[in-house]
Amino acid sequence: MSVLTHVVGQLADLLHPLFGTAAVAAAIVLFTALVRLLVHPLSRAAARGQRARAQLQPQVAELRKRYARQPEKLQKAVLELHADAKVSPLSGLLPSLLQLPAFFLLYRLFSGGGDGLLSHQLFAAPLGGRWADALAGDGVFGPAGLVYVGLFLVVAAVATFTCVRARRTVVDGGAIGRVLPFASFLTLVTVAVVPLAVALYVVTSSAWSAVERALLYS
Repeated sequence: MSVLTHVVGQLADLLHPLFGTAAVAAAIVLFTALVRLLVHPLSRAAARGQRARAQLQPQVAELRKRYARQPEKLQKAVLELHADAKVSPLSGLLPSLLQLPAFFLLYRLFSGGGDGLLSHQLFAAPLGGRWADALAGDGVFGPAGLVYVGLFLVVAAVATFTCVRARRTVVDGGAIGRVLPFASFLTLVTVAVVPLAVALYVVTSSAWSAVERALLYS
């Protein structure tokens, strides 16, 4: 925790001449970008894996017809097909899993352990506060509430963009494949319940993912 506090504090000091009182918020955005940059090579590998899985779909469709009433044999045959092609069905999850430690560290940092960082704000909203705190204060359209309104609008735009692209490029034609594109809208719930500092991490990471996927999967 002390290391993360030091990193965010140092970034905030560097950004203070440009962002003033919002320097810590800007530091969190920059910290998020650095984390995503570190896992970008894995994202590129995941993109290659998804393209490889897409090429296997005709064969997967044939297996589904052949083993329509034998789900266990179908699962085994699909796994063997991916193994023969040296394609991991779970490769796309690794970039997301590697970001979880940064998410949880920020959550702990701004849930009571952030020392002086908790006193900083993004405009009128405390970085350690939540949407419920803004609603209990001046309401939805109060100074703090408007910060969350802005974040919700950004998340909704990113989620819509991600959903539309995912529905066009989805590999799995089953029920999960049809529902999964809408999972991006769950980010709205996350932003609503976590501290604002963590919400900034989530929003920045979501926007990065949308742009990254547009470039890697185009």
